[in-house]
Amino acid sequence: MRVLVVEDDAVLLNGLQVGLGLAGFTVEAVATCADASAALDTSVFDAIVLDLMLPDGSGLDVLAALRRRQSRVPVLLLTARDSVPDRIAGLDAGADDYLGKPFDLDEVGARLRAMVRRSGGHAAATLQWRDIVLDPASMGATRGGQPVRLSRREFSILRALIDRPGQILSRSQLEERLYGWQEEIESNAIEVHIHNLRAKLGPGIVETVRGVGYRMAEAGL
Repeated sequence: MRVLVVEDDAVLLNGLQVGLGLAGFTVEAVATCADASAALDTSVFDAIVLDLMLPDGSGLDVLAALRRRQSRVPVLLLTARDSVPDRIAGLDAGADDYLGKPFDLDEVGARLRAMVRRSGGHAAATLQWRDIVLDPASMGATRGGQPVRLSRREFSILRALIDRPGQILSRSQLEERLYGWQEEIESNAIEVHIHNLRAKLGPGIVETVRGVGYRMAEAGL
């Protein structure tokens, strides 16, 4: 799950980036309205964590511009301005959720997962494709009821493919889900992760569409 975090407190921003990263999120971190707008113009995110008080303006302006473009990306407002009128203003401006500072990192992760579930029309906390079940909260996976040990990036690839059953995802789309702007990507990283997924899940699960990308296999298991 790719998340944009907009927060001008450097310590808090680093804590969110590291903490959410350990929870399985791919986090892009910026500190200003201008950088947030630039990121949203050039990249696609599953969710946004947005502070209200930023050095070059209000996070509500970023939110308003996002909604004017008809973007439905879920937005969690994260701010010290936690009065009832502030919460009402943020939610009425188009935010999906609101969390005051100080906060618990685990709760931020849980709220992000819940927002993304709702935006995708999923009521259940787990994702399922045939006999494979993924639990985003624990980053656990099972097949036929048996646990399957997956690395964070293997889990993220499998989740991206299960989120879009039948849809082909290119290598660049998968790389975008797994790696931040600052991270170096080895040329064959996605192929290695796909190979490992097939070794752990068995054949007939992840299909290669030559020259295009990968998808969950359409044929029977």
